[in-house]
Amino acid sequence: MSNPILNRVEKDAQRGYAGFRDSGMSNHQQGYAPQAGYGQPQGRAPQQGHGQPQQYGQQGYGQPQPGFGQPGPVGGLGGDGGGGRAVTLDDVLMRTGALFAVMLVVAAVGWTLAAMAPAIGGMMMMVGLVGTIGMSLFVMFRRKPIGAALAVVYAGVEGLLVGPISSFYHQNFDPAGGSVFESIVTQAILATICVFGSMLVLYSTGVIKVNQKFRAIMGMAIMGYFIFSMINLGYMLFFDGSPFGFGGTGLMGIGISVFGTGLAALTLAIDFDDINLAIKTGAPASYSWHLAIGLLVTLVWLYLELLRLLARLRSD
Repeated sequence: MSNPILNRVEKDAQRGYAGFRDSGMSNHQQGYAPQAGYGQPQGRAPQQGHGQPQQYGQQGYGQPQPGFGQPGPVGGLGGDGGGGRAVTLDDVLMRTGALFAVMLVVAAVGWTLAAMAPAIGGMMMMVGLVGTIGMSLFVMFRRKPIGAALAVVYAGVEGLLVGPISSFYHQNFDPAGGSVFESIVTQAILATICVFGSMLVLYSTGVIKVNQKFRAIMGMAIMGYFIFSMINLGYMLFFDGSPFGFGGTGLMGIGISVFGTGLAALTLAIDFDDINLAIKTGAPASYSWHLAIGLLVTLVWLYLELLRLLARLRSD
């Protein structure tokens, strides 16, 4: 387990992205032969015309076969098949930007309502929290990848969470009459951008290598942190009453926030690797919606962790 949205990319690469393609077509007919290390039976001879499998980087994935990443035959795509072409990085970036815009609009409405009526803001925040968790679980067990409509809804639900909670931190942790650059929200946004850029450089240059061991360790850490966060949320709501829960604003609390921020940052590296894998294995252009919402989810998580960390550091 890593990102609940992008956790399926590797399996989809094995299956030939059947959720977007004609179910009557086999992987071989679509030009997507099984990769080495993707469940291909050991000892089988390589398929005729595909050559000997090679290693993909240092991650154990099969090297894309001839035809991967190239436009497939139009007749071999069914329904939302991406117009017969493979997904590109530009597709992912454009969809991510569009979903970010949707989230920003909803978040702005949530911010305004929370400032005018805190009770309404609190209700919206809880709807966004429950909706985000519920949709993440739904996507984890859904057989098909996310399409455009569901991705837009998901981004809107994220906005319901981000807007009111950002307004809450602004009202409670920003100095009165301070400049916009002193705002905790502005600093959290800038920090998110810096961490995103740093992780992209570290992944692109190979400083951080995403292999199966890295994924397994991260999966256990993220699952443990998720369970802790749910327990901590219950403690905050029913016993503590503070916005932090266990550890408060002391060293233990700051350490918890640093740990959560580090997990979110490292998850970005896995997201980059999943996006890279989808591009190399010729995912259809429509798959970019799934990749984009997965990346947006991690960025929102990182932003919220940085917001909590800054709030703890600002508390007396």
